[in-house]
Amino acid sequence: MDINFPLLLVIAVAVTGVIALADKLVFLPRRRAAVASYKAGLTGEVDQKVIDALEEPPSIIETSVSIFPVLALVLVLRSFLFEPFQIPSGSMIPTLEVGDFILVNKFDYGLRLPVTGTKIWSNNEPRRGEVMVFKEPQNPDINFIKRVIGVPGDEVRYVDKALFINGQKVKEQLVANLNDGHPHSLYNETIGDSHHQIRKDKNLRSLMAEGIWQVPEGMYFVMGDNRDRSNDSRYWGFVPEQNIVGKAVYIWMHWPSWTKLPNFKNNGSID
Repeated sequence: MDINFPLLLVIAVAVTGVIALADKLVFLPRRRAAVASYKAGLTGEVDQKVIDALEEPPSIIETSVSIFPVLALVLVLRSFLFEPFQIPSGSMIPTLEVGDFILVNKFDYGLRLPVTGTKIWSNNEPRRGEVMVFKEPQNPDINFIKRVIGVPGDEVRYVDKALFINGQKVKEQLVANLNDGHPHSLYNETIGDSHHQIRKDKNLRSLMAEGIWQVPEGMYFVMGDNRDRSNDSRYWGFVPEQNIVGKAVYIWMHWPSWTKLPNFKNNGSID
């Protein structure tokens, strides 16, 4: 079962915030009044243990007051600034490997409300060649990461493993022919201002991945860098603007599995 962490975080912030506010406005004054009443009725020395007991808040209030600022800060950071993601599949090899932990810039494409994704402030639009995180159109509970190939108004054509944008073949240069159990080739590819590598399998071909697409307004065409092993716009269509999460900008850790130690071999900016 998928856990909607943003929703849980919003609920936690709301609940702890309400409790913290209620303590400040209602319960804390009551505790102070109880201490004052105790002191006013004394005829002897003050018993500090009694004072401490009267001043001590219930555990749920004490916990809420303590963690509310932390939860609120986390909510602001991951909703409007940067959010961490883990790469679960090999669709972006060789740019991103399975187990890479990345940071996603949430404000470069504009600010959106958590949970609903409603844009409240516009900034840049996704540009060709950028690596973008978005909610899968067919299942918005799942986050995908792909490279932006076509922006609104573009014509994208993919035929015989060759990519064309607006009639121009995308520049690529062979880097190496390799075999890791699957014969494949690595190419340097240039799209827009992005210079990156892509992978093409030599013995794998899917006719479903070929075609011509005209990108509508408010939509984006995306593909994985692992061109023959990526579930992307060639199969399920365009990414709506409202599904955009942010721009992938940095790899900060690599942790392929729980049985291995994390490392930082892939650390660096994402091209």
